[in-house]
Amino acid sequence: MPRSLWDSRIREGDHIVAGERDDHGQPARARRRGQGELEALVLSALGDATTPVPVGWVQRRLGEDLSYSTIITILTRLHEKKAVTRTGPGRPVLWQSVAVDEADLTALSMRRLLDRQDNRDAVLSSFVSALSSDDEDLLRSLLNDAGPGSPAAPTAEPDE
Repeated sequence: MPRSLWDSRIREGDHIVAGERDDHGQPARARRRGQGELEALVLSALGDATTPVPVGWVQRRLGEDLSYSTIITILTRLHEKKAVTRTGPGRPVLWQSVAVDEADLTALSMRRLLDRQDNRDAVLSSFVSALSSDDEDLLRSLLNDAGPGSPAAPTAEPDE
């Protein structure tokens, strides 16, 4: 049975499942994916690329009913978050992942939020004080493992 344009269109994160109906005879809708899920899918596809790739490559790689414009929107959001890079004004525009997975994307978001704050000490202090003891131990271990001189290592306070 041929699928109509409506059946294959993604609308606000939902999409119609061709040929399937709900209990009321209406076209069945697939579970709505969150923005983070779509970003993770696109990042995963880009992570498989060995060189910068065009949007069509990402679209084919995902093998889903995501429209070209949906993927462009996701890539643009990821670019704003500095999770992907894009080539200059030439055509085609090529995309490459900076973030590898959702953990990298979350870390980028956390750094971006922190960079917007005037009082980093207060923000970090508040963040650390809200951690569970297990998370506090993990953070302490990660900072110790980073070693002196690494970007993640704590710096010694000057003697007063």
